[in-house]
Amino acid sequence: MYHFSLLDLSPIPEGHSAADALANTVQLARAAEAQGYHRYWLAEHHNMPGIASAATAVVIGHVAAATKTMRIGAGGIMLPNHAPLVVAEQFGTLATLYPDRIDLGLGRAPGTDMATARALRRHMAPEDSFPQDVTELLGYFGDAPGRVQAIPGQGTHVPVWILGSSLYGAQLAAQLGLPYAFASHFAPAALEEAIAIYRHRFQPSQWLAQPYVMMAAGVCAADTDDEAAYLRTSQQLAFARLRTGKPGKLPKPTHDLSQEIPPQVLAQVNAALSCSATGGPDTVRSQLKSLLDTYQPDELIITGMIHDSAARLRSFEIAADILTGLQTRSAAA
Repeated sequence: MYHFSLLDLSPIPEGHSAADALANTVQLARAAEAQGYHRYWLAEHHNMPGIASAATAVVIGHVAAATKTMRIGAGGIMLPNHAPLVVAEQFGTLATLYPDRIDLGLGRAPGTDMATARALRRHMAPEDSFPQDVTELLGYFGDAPGRVQAIPGQGTHVPVWILGSSLYGAQLAAQLGLPYAFASHFAPAALEEAIAIYRHRFQPSQWLAQPYVMMAAGVCAADTDDEAAYLRTSQQLAFARLRTGKPGKLPKPTHDLSQEIPPQVLAQVNAALSCSATGGPDTVRSQLKSLLDTYQPDELIITGMIHDSAARLRSFEIAADILTGLQTRSAAA
């Protein structure tokens, strides 16, 4: 593991506002930079009352202005929602304002429900143009001027990543010679196969000489195992409500999940969130080491939805201490 990074969905907790969530994001980003996180990524989601990062490029600019050295980026932008030229102009502008600090991860999913996707796209195209759109976007960041240019954008060489939760993204990232990030924090089933396909089929490119894989994992760390398990119930509740068509703000934690979530739904939630580490420092260290040993990622990006902002800061602080140690031992080996 060369680096460890942080994915923030800018959660809006129950009893709080989007303004509170965005202020919490800046506070967490500053702390993450001081603790050695390599990247700080934000994700595009729409029509979700519990997520404040819908205007992802705007939030990235806000976080980049509040930090100094850490890479800030999108994990990711849902490219089918946007014209590639608009994305190139947005991220070209960010890269011009914050040179060598901006990343662009691209996803193929809508990041929302279909009604909202139609509101975003206005005219839904039946064909899948994702590979062509990625190639077009890469061209806007290059040096050679085309008939249509992204200004700012041309010559910025913003690093582009392919994101995925299935084998499709792995195949495309390998074919194009781009870095690949797998969304195992909520869809871990195909993780091992996707990494194997990507590494086996990778074709060196002008952007990347050898394969580079980042895997995602959930982390909920606290001073004790019991406290961490309690704090994590917020994310389990939020995921269950999303799965059952009742999305809302990030719930307060509960001491009895069984009163809130039917057993079959809870089983589905726990399976989806199984690529994770929850507990006190020793427990989280053991679980993260197991994930790193099993999948051998080049980079680990962690995320965690915790209702209390102070507890969330503490969770990522504990995780940073652990990952710094694991990274050091890996380098020494």
